[in-house]
Amino acid sequence: QTFTTEVLSNEMKAILQQVADDNDIVIEKMEVMPDHIHMLISFPPSKAPASAIKALKGRSAYIFLQNHPEIRCSQYWGGHLWSPSYYMSKLGNMSKEVVEKYINDQKYTETNKKPHKGAQ
Repeated sequence: QTFTTEVLSNEMKAILQQVADDNDIVIEKMEVMPDHIHMLISFPPSKAPASAIKALKGRSAYIFLQNHPEIRCSQYWGGHLWSPSYYMSKLGNMSKEVVEKYINDQKYTETNKKPHKGAQ
């Protein structure tokens, strides 16, 4: 888990916002979890979805790890901040408000989970 403090979480939010601004990506909603991020983004139809994700993940990792070289040594992905995988879905028949609520609820749900039986 990397984003374990509010300072680190807020730093990643600021980095992602800057990367988005630089790449014509609008972050509609974002929650930084300890080990992953939920985002609702929009971008011009001329931009391929994979290139939007590549820009966000690649540049944010570069900036964050420049600021925190000690974290690079402790990551699971061979010194990389993000795993190579991601999940992306179009809104489809869901409203933007439903997705925003889902993202909001993730922060509440994951921070209030009870430990599994036998967990230390």
